[in-house]
Amino acid sequence: MPAFRDTTPAWTVGDLTVRRIDEVAFPAQTGRWLLPDATPEVVAQAPWLRPDFADDAGALRLAGHSFAVEVQGLRIVIDTGIGNGKPRANPAWHDLDTDYLQRLTAAGFAPETVDLVVLTHLHTDHVGWNTRANQGSWVPTFPRARYLTSRAEWDHWAGVEMDEARRQMFRDSVHPIRDAGLLDLVEVPAEGTDIALGVRLLPTPGHTPGQVAVELRSAGQTALITGDCIHHPVQLLRPGIGSCVDVDPVQAEHTRRALLTSLADTDTLLLGSHFPPPTAGRVIPEGDGYRLLSVAPE
Repeated sequence: MPAFRDTTPAWTVGDLTVRRIDEVAFPAQTGRWLLPDATPEVVAQAPWLRPDFADDAGALRLAGHSFAVEVQGLRIVIDTGIGNGKPRANPAWHDLDTDYLQRLTAAGFAPETVDLVVLTHLHTDHVGWNTRANQGSWVPTFPRARYLTSRAEWDHWAGVEMDEARRQMFRDSVHPIRDAGLLDLVEVPAEGTDIALGVRLLPTPGHTPGQVAVELRSAGQTALITGDCIHHPVQLLRPGIGSCVDVDPVQAEHTRRALLTSLADTDTLLLGSHFPPPTAGRVIPEGDGYRLLSVAPE
């Protein structure tokens, strides 16, 4: 693998350093499709969304990335993006060829050194780098890691009729890690469950039934990685704005409102799984909703 200069954005949470591993910026039309109620007129009500989270025309900016953190020697990657060379129905995600693995390695998380991969949910843009192509097969990208997802998430997809595009995603990015014996299904009760010292999975159902957020705690400081319970900061402005791919839109809104209420006026750093740079911030009440006070990488 060629040398790659490390420019990884990172934030300090107590004794931890949380790194954002970039994969790809999403096309401008993604926001209109994903969050159709986030119209330019809505975006215009929140000048703080521009220029980082929306352009001058009110189009939302979204991105795909992972987060990586080392906790007492345990090396953790949270979500694995879209992946390279995967056949996908979405033209923007089809047969990608990005520098993701080079970025991950430059950040100090070479695939063979990763101990744990947390999958917030089993959607295409969160599981793709679970595997990589090798001599015509899809093999685990992180060969010595345990891959975790919630049992409720696995049980949901095991019990529904999937279209061919989703079946393909499971064939190339989920089943190979299961078949390699690397997939662990975790029970996540209402209060959450610890998977390592200072690393807790919190249930955030609605977008999918078993989705989780990831809470990090260290030395009195806290961060929360959203998964897709919040896709974009415009949902702080109007928590009722939902995603067109939420499995249970009512539950998704309830989860989002409860989460934002719990974060408002706290020092918890919110790290958005699809927030474009600067990606992180703190939740502040504003009017009938909230705003994100951005925190730039260090």
